[in-house]
Parts: sequence; structure tokens; C-alpha cells
Amino acid sequence: MNHILPLVLPVFGLIGLGWVVARLGILSESTSIGVSDFVATLAIPALIFRMLSQGDTPATIPWAYWSAYFLGVAAVWALAMIMARRVFNANTSEAVIYGFSAGQSNTVMLGIPLIMMVFGEPGALPMFLLIAVHLPIIMLAAAVLLSRAGPDGGGRRLMVTLRALATNPIILAIVLGAIVRVTHLPLPGLATAVIDQLATAAAPVTLVALGMALARYGLRGNLGPTAAVTVLKMIVHPLIVWFLAFHVFDMSPTFAAVAVTFAALPSGINGYLVAVRYRSGEALASNAISMTTLASVVSMTFWLWFIGAGAS
Repeated sequence: MNHILPLVLPVFGLIGLGWVVARLGILSESTSIGVSDFVATLAIPALIFRMLSQGDTPATIPWAYWSAYFLGVAAVWALAMIMARRVFNANTSEAVIYGFSAGQSNTVMLGIPLIMMVFGEPGALPMFLLIAVHLPIIMLAAAVLLSRAGPDGGGRRLMVTLRALATNPIILAIVLGAIVRVTHLPLPGLATAVIDQLATAAAPVTLVALGMALARYGLRGNLGPTAAVTVLKMIVHPLIVWFLAFHVFDMSPTFAAVAVTFAALPSGINGYLVAVRYRSGEALASNAISMTTLASVVSMTFWLWFIGAGAS
């Protein structure tokens, strides 16, 4: 455990710094939104592009790795929806938000910085193999379920979601980085220098931006449902993925450890954005972000110790 704390404390220290400066009003809400936009539009896409364009490519398609992770997502998503309908009397759209909050992880704003700090270069390939498919799969699943649950116009909203995915800077960075990697297309020196500068800023600025976002969302009631979703997200999800990655599917220990780490991440901001877009379950989604991130200070430390991450 002692070798894990020096790795995770700076991560949560930067998140805490962002929360403090936002809560004290040192930086305004408009600044918080601007920093988050900078991270999502420039810094993180630059980091993803650089690492995908320069990194290794797998010799085979990592079906076992993806299966272990996404079977865990499907399991907790289904459990959360069943619980929402039968225990908390949620309607169908709200149940989808419950499932989304329990199943999707904060892979970009917390996952990338954390895995870079804990696993270093060996974690880069499994990290981006999952990030490359995580956002499209999770968002498409949510859009399809919500369009089926909603009234007339659900198909139109599904098309809006598809268009948003097609123009998402992170998706574009994944596609362009893969193209450069496969084609070995050389980049101009100026472009490389700019991308490197943005990528260097990505990890610390992203963590501070996450803390500022948490201060903005806060807790909004529905603490019982939020606690249930938190247990599913922070305990059940990584437990399922750990069992599948280490005891069912065949993959390298690093891939298995990264899969569990991704599953143990708290709920991401996309859950709240989807809830707002579909006007359903906003309070639950906001609470899930805050409560799972707070719980992750302890749970992430445990899971990283449990799987032996960062051990020398």
C-alpha cells in the first residue's frame, strides 16, 4: 500500500486544488467552464493524438481485453437499471441514466492522468486501446436506450448524438492519430512542437479542471439512489472486471491491471451531460460524479494495491 499512496495522492491533490479554488471563488464558474473546454477540445485530444500516432500497435485485436471490460459495463448497467425500476420506482429514461452512471468511467479526465502516473509507458497501449472504443460504445448505447425510452423524436435525438460523436475532438484525435500511426505520415516540426506543449499540459490541467467541475455540480438530493450507484460503480464493476480479466480471459498482466483500473474509475461527466440533454435523471447523474469521485480516493487506492499496480 505504501508504494501506491505516492502515486495516487498527487492525482487527488490536483483534483482537490481545483475544487478549492472553485469553491472559494478564486476562479469563477466561467473560468471553470473555459478550463474544461480547453481540456476537452485541445489538451486531451493533443495527448491522445501524440500517443496514438507514436505508440505501439497490438499484434492482434484485443478481444479478450475489451470483452472483460465491456462485459463488466453491461453487467452493472443492467443491474443499475433493474434496481432503478424495482427499488426506486424510476421511469425508463431515468433507469437508463442510472445504468449509464454505474457503467461508464471517467476515462479521460481521470483515467489518462492516473494510468500515466501509475503504469507509465507500459500502460499507454492498453489505455488507448480502451479509450479508442469506450466513448463511442458507451454514448451509442445510452443514445439507443434513451431514444427507445423517449417519446416521438427519439430517432432525431439519436442522430444528434451520432453527429456529436462524429465531430467530438477526442474521437477526431483518435482517428487522426491512428491514421498517422498506420501511414507513418511525417508531421511538420511546428505542428509537433505545438502538440507536444498541449499534451504536456493535459494531465495536471485536466485534474484541476475535474476538481472545478465537481464543485460546480455538487450534490442535489437523491442520496439513496446515488449511494446504490456508487456501490455498483466503485465495488461491483471493478470486481467483475477483475474476475474476468485475471481468471477468465487470457491477457497480459498489464492489460488486465489497466482494465480493472478503468473499471474502478468514478463516473464521468458525460453521464450528467447526457442526462441534461435528455432532461432525465440530472440530479442522480450529478450526484454520481461527486460521490464516486470522493469514494475513489479510497477505492482507487485499494484496487491499485489489490492488483499490484506500481509495484517495483
